[in-house]
Amino acid sequence: MNQGTEKLYYKNTYLRTFTAKVLSCDKQGDCYSVVLDRTLFYPEGGGQPADIGVLNTVNVLDVHEHDGRIVHTTDRPLAAGAAVTGGINWPHRFSLMQQHSGEHIVSGIVHRLFGLDNVGFHMGSKAVTVDFNGELNQDSLALVEMLANEAVYRNAAIEVSYPSGQELSELAYRSKKELSGEVRIVTIPGCDVCACCGTHVAKTGEIGVIKLISSQRYKGGTRVALLCGKKAVDDYTEKENSVAAVSVLLSAKPDQIENAVEHLLGENSALKQQLVSLKNQIFTSRCANIQEGTKNICFFEPDLEPADLRAFCLLLCSRCSGIVAIFSGDDAAGYKYALASAKEDIRVYGKELNQAFSGRGGGSRELVQGTVFGAQDDIRLFIENHN
Repeated sequence: MNQGTEKLYYKNTYLRTFTAKVLSCDKQGDCYSVVLDRTLFYPEGGGQPADIGVLNTVNVLDVHEHDGRIVHTTDRPLAAGAAVTGGINWPHRFSLMQQHSGEHIVSGIVHRLFGLDNVGFHMGSKAVTVDFNGELNQDSLALVEMLANEAVYRNAAIEVSYPSGQELSELAYRSKKELSGEVRIVTIPGCDVCACCGTHVAKTGEIGVIKLISSQRYKGGTRVALLCGKKAVDDYTEKENSVAAVSVLLSAKPDQIENAVEHLLGENSALKQQLVSLKNQIFTSRCANIQEGTKNICFFEPDLEPADLRAFCLLLCSRCSGIVAIFSGDDAAGYKYALASAKEDIRVYGKELNQAFSGRGGGSRELVQGTVFGAQDDIRLFIENHN
């Protein structure tokens, strides 16, 4: 029978260093798998990432649990039987404790107010995401955030217990799956009672702040992203700096940038409409210079968008007895194109053009659009020689 690892992180989540004995060390690719008789390193699991840190001078890169044994992934070997001193990366651990405790408060409040379950939980490098099995609107989430931070202000003690089977059967608690054996219950008074194997702060005040930063519909429910503690403050600072930068660019006070952006978007929309009108005037003028009944028309124009290609191409059809082809681009990057004809099914010729110049595209009987790659002179000759 394998000897299990003593889990020091459950005895005191605030310890930062410890001593242990190396039970085994096996090479795994470019790294090593180290098993100790005792450890402070929390293994990845239950949505919480693993601790990182050092064993003597060896870096611990990842930690997992297998059959009760905590396996530390290290960048260098350690001798079996050797005594080691370990140290966890405390800022990393404490941030995870803040995020996990904050998530419990949010999930507990959502469950209590709206009867929704947390069916997915991940503590990512950017944010904590929680999936609830029902929809939550912005007003509901604002209420959850307010109540969650009130729980922080109360600075209540977070309790960890191991109820007996009888006690557990009488306890109302959250859990994603059926549990047996010894069950670890984490209780946040007034907010949550949940089966959990993760690490938590001792009091809610240590969470600092809880901020719900986004939400979206996800698999029939709602995915909420949140940040706690220093991560929430860092996120606020980053967004505050962005607002300040935009404020300078728009020459508007920070609390007036929304109106300034709306004004800018309105001006931009008006300019776009003017540009479209001017382009259409130019296209119409150029069409008037084309003799009616011209067999095939081929133009290469700089900096035209797909909508411009389409508009110019359709205008020219009235002057053409064959096909019209408008291209925009260059030999190196390729050409966007529009093909049109009032006389034939242009889709057939579009396929021939794509085959000849490694292109792709499609459309209707009257108009096709796409991209091709080749030399301008070769493409022009191909169009002009169309029967």
